[in-house]
This record gives sequence, C-alpha cells and structure tokens, in this order.
Amino acid sequence: MQVDGKEIIINGRFSRIARLKAEYYESVSEPHSFVSSLVAADPRADIFTFVQQIGERTPRYHFHLEWDSIAVLSIASYDNWWSRQISDKTRNMVRRAQKCGVEVRLVEFGDDLVRGIKDIYDESPLRQGKPFKHYGKDLATLKADHITFLDRSQFLGAYFEEELIGFIKLVHDGEVSHLMHIISKIGRRQRAPNNSLIAKAVELCAGRGVSYLHYADWSTRGLGDFKRHHAFEQLEVPRYFVPINLRGKIMLSLHFHHKASDLLPPSLINTFIDFRSKWNSLKYKS
Repeated sequence: MQVDGKEIIINGRFSRIARLKAEYYESVSEPHSFVSSLVAADPRADIFTFVQQIGERTPRYHFHLEWDSIAVLSIASYDNWWSRQISDKTRNMVRRAQKCGVEVRLVEFGDDLVRGIKDIYDESPLRQGKPFKHYGKDLATLKADHITFLDRSQFLGAYFEEELIGFIKLVHDGEVSHLMHIISKIGRRQRAPNNSLIAKAVELCAGRGVSYLHYADWSTRGLGDFKRHHAFEQLEVPRYFVPINLRGKIMLSLHFHHKASDLLPPSLINTFIDFRSKWNSLKYKS
C-alpha cells in the first residue's frame, strides 16, 4: 500500500508490523504526520517502525526506541581509505582484479544492463546457503526491481572481456550513500570483482563529498568479514516503534514486537543457519 507516496509493507502474524518497503533508502521526515496518514489508510497493522537517517544518530523523537546495528564506512577521501583504512590483503585483491583484466565503470540503466544482471542472477538458485529470491525472474520484473530511486542512483559494472560479471547499485542521499545491490558471478570470484567494485564505489562517493557509505546490516556471519576487510564498521542508529492501535500498545508493552528468532541465543541461530545451508545445498544439488 502507498502512504504519502511511500510504499508500506506489513510483516508478522501475531504482531503486525508496518514499515517502509525501502527503509534506509528513503525516510520519514515528519513521523507524527506520517503515522496519522497511515492510520487513516487503515493498514490492518498494529505497530509502525522506522529508522532515523544515518547522518542523525542522536535520537530526535519520543517514541519507543531501540537500536539497529548497520555496516557503515566513514569516508574522508579515497586516498585515506586506500592507504590507512584497509589492509594490504584487501589492496592486493583490488590489484588482482585489475591484473586479471576486470574493468569497473559507470553504466547507464537500460535493457543491456538488465540482461547482464539477469545473467548474474540466473547463475545459481542459491546464494549464501539459501534460495536466491531473484533467480529465474524475467527481464520485465528485474527492470521494475532495479528502476527504483533512479533519479539519485548510479550503477557500477565490473566487466571481463565485455561480460558483466558483477555490479553495484548506489543510492545517494546527501552525505550518505547506500549499497543497495552488490553481487557478482560465483564462477568469476577468482578475479575479485566485488573488491574492485567496492574500491570504485568509495572513489565515486569520495568525489561526491559523501561522508558515509552504508552496506546493509552489521553481521558477524556471511558478508561480515568482507565488510570488515573493506573498513566498514558497526554503527548503531535509532529505530522507533509506534503503536497505531490498542493491540499495538499492548504488544509493544509486552515486547511482542520482536520475532521469535530475536530471542534465541546466537549460537543456536548459527547452528540453524549452518544446517539450513547444508540442507539447501543437498536440495538444490541437481
């Protein structure tokens, strides 16, 4: 559903939580007014949650507040990132991409880029041990998926012999830019396209005077090591929860706005993720 020109999604069965579909890439500047519009739209949700803009880390509102951990790279200059923030190993990976013939350049959004993206997505039905949501999508669907925020987005493509082997979608928002998509072909990983893409993204952001590059949430698993190696750090930003009906007030007071998985110890979650990865590998082996 649309509220004040922003798309809203609702998740959860026991406690229905509404949020911006593209949170972090767009924000709520006047939350009191937005919540009033949301209530008038009758979303059949109990609670609305939103995050404060990354550049404003001091809490501004008096709603129920918790903290999100996200991965953010502080950018002073490209030279500073290259010489002081990353390790020799990461620099060598970027150099390897160049020696292997990988070229990273800005790409106009259009049918050619979407066909290249589809080729990357259709390489494997699994990514990071779980079914890949973009696998097998048709060109029209993929074009609609990636055309969002086009007026403030840039695409970087990593090419090997004119084959698109990886890409980044950067969404700019003042002093903050977001890595909305970064992915490359599994079969071309030895050419280090992702390392080269990150380097070019940092160079581009530094040239625009961007202070922070945001790369999804902070995690100690999966891409966590990759983020750390490229000088991304954990940053806590305010997340607010606003009850929009009586049920929402009760749910929030009882802390029922969290998913069940949030209450489990990390060791148990890691065990489940490892089991899921192995199961999916067997399931999709054929």
